[in-house]
Amino acid sequence: MSRAFVNEDNAAAQASQPIERQVSAQPNYVTASGLAQLQAHVMSLQTQHSEESSRGDNADKQRLADLERDLRYFNQRLQSAQVVAPAVSTEKVQIGSWVTFADEQDNRQRVQLVGEDQADATSQLINWASPLGKALLGAEVGDEVSWRRPVGDQIIEVLEIEAEV
Repeated sequence: MSRAFVNEDNAAAQASQPIERQVSAQPNYVTASGLAQLQAHVMSLQTQHSEESSRGDNADKQRLADLERDLRYFNQRLQSAQVVAPAVSTEKVQIGSWVTFADEQDNRQRVQLVGEDQADATSQLINWASPLGKALLGAEVGDEVSWRRPVGDQIIEVLEIEAEV
């Protein structure tokens, strides 16, 4: 057999393997609800994997490979999770706090600082290690902090801190 055919076969096999998800180097701080979401997601992935595997020769090999990759990633995230104490203080912003802030034009936003895997900007759940999260973390009501953004830094003022619900 020609060497070219062997290389093509290897390339085709490698192409079907999904690219591994990159695990963040930052500490994996999570809220209690974030941990519950991670656990539920892992259980869902395990169920999907079992269902696909049970199809035997009819199983979708690419789907199985994707599920196995996701299981590796989310199991690692679950194992590295560090649950933070619930945010009960309204004195300083911490992971789990709801924060209302305003920019220089008095545009107000309300966000909650959460762990990386729980973050969802459309639900106002912001990663504590994002530029906005870093700007707010540790701030107190009345503090003006600099939110470092790609489009330029912005000064925001912390208006209200609410305990985790």
